[in-house]
Amino acid sequence: MNRTLATLAGLIIGIAAGALTTARGWPATDALAAANLVGTLWLDSLRMTVLPLVVTLTATGTARAIAAASGGAVIRRAALLGLFLLLVSAAVALLLGPPLLAAWSPDPASLAALRGAGTPVPGHFAGSGDALLGLISPNLAAAAAEGAIPPLAIFALLFGVAAARLPAERTRTVLDALAQAAEIVLVIVGWVLALAPIGVAALGFALGARLGLGAGSALASYVGTQIAVTLVLGVAMYALAAFGARVGLGAFARAALEPQAVAASTQSSLAALPAMLAAAGRLTRTAEAASAPAAVLPLAVALFRLAAPASIVIVTLATAHLHGTHLTPATLVTVVGLSILGTLIIAGLPNQTTFFAAYAPALLAAHLPIDLLPLFLAVDVIPDIFYTVTNVTADLSVAATAARTERS
Repeated sequence: MNRTLATLAGLIIGIAAGALTTARGWPATDALAAANLVGTLWLDSLRMTVLPLVVTLTATGTARAIAAASGGAVIRRAALLGLFLLLVSAAVALLLGPPLLAAWSPDPASLAALRGAGTPVPGHFAGSGDALLGLISPNLAAAAAEGAIPPLAIFALLFGVAAARLPAERTRTVLDALAQAAEIVLVIVGWVLALAPIGVAALGFALGARLGLGAGSALASYVGTQIAVTLVLGVAMYALAAFGARVGLGAFARAALEPQAVAASTQSSLAALPAMLAAAGRLTRTAEAASAPAAVLPLAVALFRLAAPASIVIVTLATAHLHGTHLTPATLVTVVGLSILGTLIIAGLPNQTTFFAAYAPALLAAHLPIDLLPLFLAVDVIPDIFYTVTNVTADLSVAATAARTERS
């Protein structure tokens, strides 16, 4: 949390310093060159970890999700419901994101400056046929060299499914090796993120020098859209509890209040797990039903972060909007798939550590630059409170629904 706040402070200081330099007319050529150098080096250090993280985390996350979902009928039903809700999350973002971003659009000068913050990746999806062909690569090494995420993610997904079909001991050996590789890369990510306040401040200085304080309004539109979409998803979870779990809205709201308070204060679904278990116990009426939340909630906390697919889609839509890029239906389908996959592969890991691994694939698949991701990461400390509260509400609603199916 301290590092997150330090990163946000670095962004604010960088933008303010850049805006002040431009407003006062101070010589800034050397300062801008130094800021661009520092910011680019830091950003490239993060970029180099994206591909290995996507491959290793996707393979291990897929195999472990299959193993977890095979743990009983209640867990399988909860897993299917969770996957459906992740799809709903991405769909809601696709529906609400564009009008919200358009309503809070920065002024034209800010848009023009932001579009200079990154260069779109060459190429585009000409149609659904090209999009489908782009999902499979006959040469994975070439795909990696070109930064083509979808074929690598699909291979890793199939690798994880195949690994789960091996005898248990051999599956464990393969997954342990991949998990260790992922842990090593995450150590490198940790080193790079330790320098995030400096790297983001450098990027913010360059952005502030171009936009002035208009950079704040551009980022505010992103934050506002994320919060609005997340609130819609959170409210929908009360409806799921009412109709899916047959729990009164008042009873569910009272039970959810304590876990939500823990989630808001800690920004951690895992920290709210004990409170969720206690709340779920108050919502169940029989001993048989009471066992369902204890089995479902740890899986839900680990795998199903309801707000994550919507957040990834919003990041992609916001980047496209700020760069004046139109995303085709085929591209959007790919973005939705990668947003769900990205949610599953970051299971149980801190958001800041895996932000690039979860968010960059959708941007790269849409041929958009990832240069704005550090700025989105810096301001995500604000909507992250809403993400966590919504995730906890969704976990509790899914557990209550699973308890009802258990007793019916």
